Amino acid sequence: MPARESLWMELFPTAKAQRQKSQEKEEEKHGPLGDNEEMSRIPTDKKQVKRTGLVVVKNTKIVGLHCSSEDLHAGKIALIKHGARLKNCDLYFSRKPCSACLKMIVNAGVNRISYWPADPEISLLTEPSSSEDAKLDAKAVERLKSNSRAHVCVLLQPLVCYMVQFVEETSYKCDFIQKIAKTLPDANVDFYSECKQERIKEYEMLFLVSNEEMHKQILMTIGLENLCENPYFSNLRQNMKDLILLLATVASSVPNFKHYGFYCGNTEQINETHNQSLPQEIARHCMVQARLLAYRTEDHKTGVGAVIWAEGKSRSCDGTGSMYFIGCGYNAFPVGSEYADFPHMDDKQKDREIRKFRYIVHAEQNALTFRCQEIKPEERSMIFVTKCPCDECVPLIKGAGIKQIYAGDVDVGKKKADISYMRFGELEGVSKFTWQLNPSGACVSEQNEPGSKENGVMRPLPPGEEQHQNKKLCLGNH
Repeated sequence: MPARESLWMELFPTAKAQRQKSQEKEEEKHGPLGDNEEMSRIPTDKKQVKRTGLVVVKNTKIVGLHCSSEDLHAGKIALIKHGARLKNCDLYFSRKPCSACLKMIVNAGVNRISYWPADPEISLLTEPSSSEDAKLDAKAVERLKSNSRAHVCVLLQPLVCYMVQFVEETSYKCDFIQKIAKTLPDANVDFYSECKQERIKEYEMLFLVSNEEMHKQILMTIGLENLCENPYFSNLRQNMKDLILLLATVASSVPNFKHYGFYCGNTEQINETHNQSLPQEIARHCMVQARLLAYRTEDHKTGVGAVIWAEGKSRSCDGTGSMYFIGCGYNAFPVGSEYADFPHMDDKQKDREIRKFRYIVHAEQNALTFRCQEIKPEERSMIFVTKCPCDECVPLIKGAGIKQIYAGDVDVGKKKADISYMRFGELEGVSKFTWQLNPSGACVSEQNEPGSKENGVMRPLPPGEEQHQNKKLCLGNH
């Protein structure tokens, strides 16, 4: 369900978003800060616009991951990036799009537009002076919806029974959390739960309308008055909370904990441009994307997700900056197969003929097969995989021209009954960033230095960033 991916794209790390997040935390502790004067100088129409995530799907395949930028809404970015190729696509928004976006994407001939049923892109939770314009925009959106061929609907379905429990168990047992538990046996055993509670609080503030009556008012204004009566309203709120809990749980499985992150063990490589690491916040965000994809798996035992991004030579209009989406996938049986077409048994089955490993298409293989853009040799491309790539996938990744691999290293060097992980450790020509303690041994805060130190390389900050550095919450350090 692309609902969780669209919500997650709204959270794509940007310098501005990080500054606002840090300021909100400081204000919770110390009251309003001086920057409020700066905020007051921002035009009302910009303060009224909510950041929005967007997933573009064509023929059931994700072909675009976008989020709003300072200058453009998510829908407008999709028009710029995809143009007429949006025809017959399904678009999944983290907020109901504004009339300016909707008229253009409807005009492009999209098939379906789905959205999260909370505060829309043009916020209805703003001060009275701007709420009238927001209401007029909501009416225009309803008229466009009523007179367009595209189906515009709510992006929310109840989660499968026991899904939250399954995600909770698998997130705690995932490679990233277990690596921390093994290498830091004295760490606070509750760090995962603390991190999850922090994420739940953060995401509920962002994706829920805390006041139920206000939520009903918004639903009526955006044409969802049929959801304002119980049991429909209470069911809607519960379904929203369940999905937020799922998102927070998965996000907590790749935590911002102490000095853990994705680092390169080979210090000789890191001075080359293609081998420099991404900022840790972006690396973690992309890995959580891969973990969300892993829950679509058709393998009952081991879900694996992979997502490929590339970094262009210059910043684009997208809220992702110079980063752009290439492709994604998860481990599954060949497209078009039915449940009983292939074996589902693992290596515990003695008869090797009826084991699954010869039939499962790996996450990395699907991401490469169904990529929506070509991998350019002159650009820095990277793949994020929730498990260590196996010997079958490592040469494919290198052959495709991918410059960097971000993964866990729990299985590196292991040879199991049907699958081995020997080639990853020996791989040359591709930078490998694995989940580990910062090998420099220095307690470097990404926010407290005039530049972010990644694998021993000082990354220069964007102009004007120095004065906005704020210390982030680091669970386990207080």
